[in-house]
Amino acid sequence: MGASALAACTQQRDSAAEQPASFKPLVWKMVTTWPPNFPALGTGANDLAKLITTLSAGRLTVKVYGAGELVPPFEVFDAVSSGTAQMGHGSAYYWKGKIPEAQYFSSVPFGLTAQEMSGWLYFGGGMALWREVYAPYGLIPFDAGNTTVQTAGWFNREIKTVDDLKGLKMRIPGLGGEVLRRLGVTVQNIPGGELFQALNQGTIDATEWVGPYNDLAFGLHKAAKYCYYPGWHEPGTVLECMVNKAAYEALPADLQAIVEAACRVTSQNMVAEFTARNGRAVQTLATEHGADIRPLPATVLSHIRRVADEVARELAAENAAAAAIYESLTRYGEQTARWTQMAEGAYLAARANTA
Repeated sequence: MGASALAACTQQRDSAAEQPASFKPLVWKMVTTWPPNFPALGTGANDLAKLITTLSAGRLTVKVYGAGELVPPFEVFDAVSSGTAQMGHGSAYYWKGKIPEAQYFSSVPFGLTAQEMSGWLYFGGGMALWREVYAPYGLIPFDAGNTTVQTAGWFNREIKTVDDLKGLKMRIPGLGGEVLRRLGVTVQNIPGGELFQALNQGTIDATEWVGPYNDLAFGLHKAAKYCYYPGWHEPGTVLECMVNKAAYEALPADLQAIVEAACRVTSQNMVAEFTARNGRAVQTLATEHGADIRPLPATVLSHIRRVADEVARELAAENAAAAAIYESLTRYGEQTARWTQMAEGAYLAARANTA
């Protein structure tokens, strides 16, 4: 039996190694919106590239270029669409100037968590809608990461009432940025690598980025007085791997499957990494650096919520695609909300109240 098993394994290995005589190993470029090797985000893109390269046994090698190494961070979409690079890693809200409805595929204020977003994309019709939106640009999007619930950001002004937001200059992208703009905030979209300098020099008064792990890496606690939570604006932000459609369709079926599977593994790993490292980082910020970490007042959150719901609804009225996405997302959210509250919500409350 041992000899038979060995023979079978050998045959499988030999079969996997066989390639058409004309086959030539491929090298793809991946451009990202993240600083090179930035923890979790940049390294997540690196891990995705390594996984594709390893699973394909080198038949498809992916080389990563961080923000600015090949193209500027906010030109990733165009670079992949044009074929300058075959892959890009970022988040869909960065392309709102081209595709306003793409913001729904990143995160919606007071919307779905990472777990719920995954359910919508894979079992609620979200992925099909996403790919339909990107198709005219010659792109295929994949879920390739999630930041989980973020913090509300770092501020150099204490926020006691909603009026304290007025006049702030803040870096915040996506739908959350539009919400705060309507509340009197001057909104800016600055690449991550420039945040510390902008905050430290007073170019901006506040910034959100991701959460304790990444914020600590950037040293934002050295440039701002207060860190507020929860991240109402990004409760489960999906990170994308966009792939040039022509390049993807030129791959044999097994390499296409490897790209898709590697993206899903990367997404799961990123959720695990943020969960583990944010916990340690928030403790470091509080105990070693004395960071002033506090919740946003409930009255402020209630006011923000009303405006956030308006913004999400108004985006749905911009075009037919936005309307279809919003309807799907809303229907799914309503269906899953009761179970999420019965499951995670009730359990977390019980864990806290019985300690």
